[in-house]
Amino acid sequence: MQQVQTEQAKTCDPLIDFDQFSKLAKSDPEAFEARRAELIEEVIQRMPVDKQHRMRCLQWRIDQVRKQASNPMAACIKLSEMMWDSLVGPGGLREALERISKGGFEPPPRADVLEFPHRA
Repeated sequence: MQQVQTEQAKTCDPLIDFDQFSKLAKSDPEAFEARRAELIEEVIQRMPVDKQHRMRCLQWRIDQVRKQASNPMAACIKLSEMMWDSLVGPGGLREALERISKGGFEPPPRADVLEFPHRA
């Protein structure tokens, strides 16, 4: 298993050069943020169209956490907590997988979407 992961790591080109990105962050924070936003958008663009809106909403949420944090480490801790909550918290992945494994899966309810006339 470890050998397979090592082989995959050799064949995958990273999106960024960490050392260059780190230097950019220190020397020109505005250029760093602009490039970071470009790279994030590139990744989102590669996703299926039906997932892109959700990913942009998630990225907005991540950006808000980063803005509100008192320092980068506080942001990292808060984002880590968010990830753990989505995995093991109420309604998280673990709960969903347990429900499915016990045969408790139900498709989401369907509803008619009402169209309202546009106001003048």
